[in-house]
Amino acid sequence: MNELHLLLILHLLGATIWVGGHILLSVVILPQVWKEKSVNKLFNFESRYEWFGMPALLVMLLTGARMAYVYNVKIDTWFAFESPIERVISLKLSCLIVIALFALSAQFYVLPHLKNDIKKLPLMTFHILSVTIISIVMLVLGSFVRYGGI
Repeated sequence: MNELHLLLILHLLGATIWVGGHILLSVVILPQVWKEKSVNKLFNFESRYEWFGMPALLVMLLTGARMAYVYNVKIDTWFAFESPIERVISLKLSCLIVIALFALSAQFYVLPHLKNDIKKLPLMTFHILSVTIISIVMLVLGSFVRYGGI
């Protein structure tokens, strides 16, 4: 097993946890929250998932950055959109930035207000579904590396 193969396995394990957790949140937990009008279910899921999901995201960040270098896409060429593999990496990084913005918004604005105001549930739902969809897009983008990029 070479370095790239090991990095890919770790990256895929991280993606399985991250994307799978967000799909579970979107299609199982969120409908229950809406049906029962119980935001506590959302907070309970977040507290149980966060300790597992955040390290998975960190693994993906580290392995993704290293794989970029293995593919000879150095940091100074990120966001140049000049080569097929670099386009995939730049698009995935762009998605990651958007996810980070959603996370900051949720953490510092939506979630603190949601505890006392269920009227923030539609906004939180938008955040959750957006992050889930973007995460799936990142997964699909990553699959293009196998075919030389886009």
